[in-house]
Amino acid sequence: MAFTIRELLKEDRPGWENLWGGYLDFYEAPMEPVVIEVTWSRLLDPEEPMMALVAVDTGTHDLIGLVHCVFHRGTWAIGDFCYLEDLFVAPNARNQGVGRALIEAVYNRADAKKCERVYWLTHETNTTARALYDQIARRSGFIQYRR
Repeated sequence: MAFTIRELLKEDRPGWENLWGGYLDFYEAPMEPVVIEVTWSRLLDPEEPMMALVAVDTGTHDLIGLVHCVFHRGTWAIGDFCYLEDLFVAPNARNQGVGRALIEAVYNRADAKKCERVYWLTHETNTTARALYDQIARRSGFIQYRR
């Protein structure tokens, strides 16, 4: 499968919603429509400290993957951090390098912004994704707590 990685565009809304819905279903995380609307508008707003990239099948022009990132300051470095918050690849496009390409595109964007760190979380049971992550990043050993 041939694909390209590019920034999210306004006309990508139907394909983005399909992928975003698949991601939310995977994590069994229902989301209120208003949150989806605000997220969409933030991803397209150049004033927001966020970005979205998509993988596009060059043959069909369908969106086959997405990644959302948040750039923020931290207390451990002068430069910003890049939090790779969401990554999803359509089931029919998995195991073809799409996830890796999306992460590498994030690395490139973070490097261009001189970010000190790119980091993300995944569920411990997400063994397929973790196999890729173990190849392209280092596990920090930290455990997340929430309220």
